[in-house]
Amino acid sequence: MTKTDCIYCISDLHLCSERPDVFEAFRSFLKTSASSARQLFILGDFFNLWIGDDDPDSFHRQVSKELSLLAASGTDIFIMHGNRDFLLGKRFCQESQASLISEPYVLNCFKQQYLLMHGDSLCTRDESYMAFRNMVRNPVWQQEFLSKSVAERQAFAAQARQQSKDLSSNKAADIMDVTPAEVVKVLKENRQTILIHGHTHRPAIHELDLHGAKGKRIVLGDWDSSGWILKITPPGFTLEDFAI
Repeated sequence: MTKTDCIYCISDLHLCSERPDVFEAFRSFLKTSASSARQLFILGDFFNLWIGDDDPDSFHRQVSKELSLLAASGTDIFIMHGNRDFLLGKRFCQESQASLISEPYVLNCFKQQYLLMHGDSLCTRDESYMAFRNMVRNPVWQQEFLSKSVAERQAFAAQARQQSKDLSSNKAADIMDVTPAEVVKVLKENRQTILIHGHTHRPAIHELDLHGAKGKRIVLGDWDSSGWILKITPPGFTLEDFAI
């Protein structure tokens, strides 16, 4: 299939068998808009939960099949870890014909650069979450966790999600949003002016003051009642949504 000068970024689909409407919206996106794109970047929380590539859930194989069909058509697919699917590994990506990328990732396209992240590491004011994140991102912890049975991992994940919901209900909204100073710091460290991320479920385009230089922070939305995509073309970018 002939590909156009177009790149898509999406995040926070939280795919799971309990939301067939979101999966169908995603599959439709792959067969229509994404089918003509050169590249597709999935910036974390692609799945609502991921306890390891050896999870026998048949739904995961359905998703993998749809991705591999898109890849076979000539669209390059890149996947980044989120806070819910940080254990997504090489096996799933190989089966999906996708590449696993680390954050922050610099996307260089159409004479412009974009810094891609999931976004949870930017929420530094949420101290309890940051402590949990540091624990579960530790390779030693991950190796020990993956050595447990599927049932044990599912039980841990369910308990962790419930604890997260309980804690989030008592947190101020701004604490769970990105820390402005951290955004500026990350952009400066990577010598970039445009940041694209998800995680916060607050889709918007923010103008930034990078100590005298102008910048932008583009926030992708989560897929729930609407789906959100960022379309990047030679003239620039547009943040678009559609009903699910």
